[in-house]
Amino acid sequence: MTFSDELLADGSEIWEAQYDHPFVTELADGTLDPAAFRHWVEQDYRYLLDYARTFAIAGTKARREGTMAGLLNVAHTVLDYEMDLHREFAADYGIAREDLESTTKAPTCVAYTNFLVRTAHEGTLPEIAAAIYPCGQGYLDVAEHMAERADEEHRYTPFIAKYTSDEFHEAVDWMRTLVDDCAERNPGEHEAMREAFLTSARLEHDFWEMCYTQEGWDV
Repeated sequence: MTFSDELLADGSEIWEAQYDHPFVTELADGTLDPAAFRHWVEQDYRYLLDYARTFAIAGTKARREGTMAGLLNVAHTVLDYEMDLHREFAADYGIAREDLESTTKAPTCVAYTNFLVRTAHEGTLPEIAAAIYPCGQGYLDVAEHMAERADEEHRYTPFIAKYTSDEFHEAVDWMRTLVDDCAERNPGEHEAMREAFLTSARLEHDFWEMCYTQEGWDV
């Protein structure tokens, strides 16, 4: 069993909780409240800026040219392609780019992005690889679960299509390979990697909850 598979086994209960979350099931069915999806668009836009930043910082810690190039390429892809996708989703809801950029992060989004950026600055490359992995693998697995559940096309079909695309599969495969390579080269980092992975996985689940409840600040 590869180390990435071990991590997924450790996080299996979190994955099941994601599959069963009403945001996920209702999006798959096409019945999700548009206000909840709009909240996801706004919050995930802000999240992705720090997700890209995490990859960029990780690139500065990579000692091998191929790893550095891969990490910086993902950062560029997120900023260039995935952010554009969110702007397209936002346009459907009448949200301008300026509005996306000025959106206040909800508490869960703050917690998640702070964890990623802090890990990028303070952690080792293996820890960073484990921390960024749940987002990629999680979205792929959740979207494939949605695709199996969906009976027909609806307003959220583009979301499912994007995160089950060949391009996204390739990106997640690269992330999985990075995790396994880091684990093989740094056996003493396994526990730190596991802790980073599980923290991000839990925050992935909480991100769905944040969007479903349209979480904001009380004061």
